[in-house]
Amino acid sequence: MTTAYELADRIDELSGIDAAGDRLLTVAVPPDEPVGAALERVEEAHADAEYIHSEDADEAARSTLSQARHLLHRYEESGTPESGLVLYVGTVDGETQDWIFDDLPTPVTESVYRLDRSFDTAPLERTTGDSRTYGLLVVERGGAVLGRLDGDAVALVESIESAVMGKTRAGGQSAQRFARERERQKEAFFEEVAAEAERAFIADAGATDGGAAGDATDDADTDALAVDGLLVGGTAVTVDDFLEGDNLDYRLDEAIVGGHYAVEYAGEQGLHQLVDRASDDLEAAAERPAREALDDFFDALGADEPVVYGPEETAEALDYGAVETMLCSAALPAEEIREWEARTDEEGGETVVVPDGFDQGARFREAFGGVGALLRFPIE
Repeated sequence: MTTAYELADRIDELSGIDAAGDRLLTVAVPPDEPVGAALERVEEAHADAEYIHSEDADEAARSTLSQARHLLHRYEESGTPESGLVLYVGTVDGETQDWIFDDLPTPVTESVYRLDRSFDTAPLERTTGDSRTYGLLVVERGGAVLGRLDGDAVALVESIESAVMGKTRAGGQSAQRFARERERQKEAFFEEVAAEAERAFIADAGATDGGAAGDATDDADTDALAVDGLLVGGTAVTVDDFLEGDNLDYRLDEAIVGGHYAVEYAGEQGLHQLVDRASDDLEAAAERPAREALDDFFDALGADEPVVYGPEETAEALDYGAVETMLCSAALPAEEIREWEARTDEEGGETVVVPDGFDQGARFREAFGGVGALLRFPIE
């Protein structure tokens, strides 16, 4: 899979390319669309270009379209890649080049066809966000809605209507009887919402009968979360009652990101509002693994535990097979990061790319050369 730091490097490269005329082609195809639609547009443009006199600029555009047609034919036969396709083809100074992205960390979200003097990098930039999947749950007195957030794409999973009565009781009912019935309806609604959340966000949960959503059975323990976290929103009173009532499966409760958020709509609009309200916490969650690894690095350094930093010392630790966790600053060239990652993988370690947009990340880049490692054992 193309990594975020590789994409950032390629985006910088593509942004710097400029042509005098319409010689640079951008094509983006989402995973749920056929490549054939983009190919048809290229075929039409290529056919039109064949009728234009072969001036230098026109010949360059024809070369671009011809190469794009060849590449798209190949993908039409194999099918649209799982995460979609972004294709850049351009002819500059007589040379035709292409850049293909068919293994992206998050899906392509829009169709793009543009022949211009610059590449459109926006479709590629949108795939560099958080590649994790989050469950979305909005709970209102009048209903609930469940969804999923994959990268930047929000999808509706289930809508649930509530039969809970309003606060004004019908004539002839005693206040106590009305209150008891309303409470019963509310609990039944919460149980239904929790059960749907378990089916939607816990792998294989829908295939088991199980008990109440909040019960943890031995069988349920064998199921794993199907999401990387859960965002919960709704009106304050309702969502507080829902969460405080221990309705959610304990694994989903532990996966909640950032508490809960104020959301006014129990529909697809509410899902988008929930994601928008949680944006800061989502960004922090995406960086958390890197921040935790960097904290471990500085803690080990301060405690005189096995750790190295700098290119030479880190390369020597790799030679000894001592690297447990490699840390590389995201500010390093993508090719250099790939080399460190490949060597670490060969030795059975893991690589963490550390953003430098916060104090500790910048300190790691400036004071330690942007390369370091936590070791399995000390080396001389």
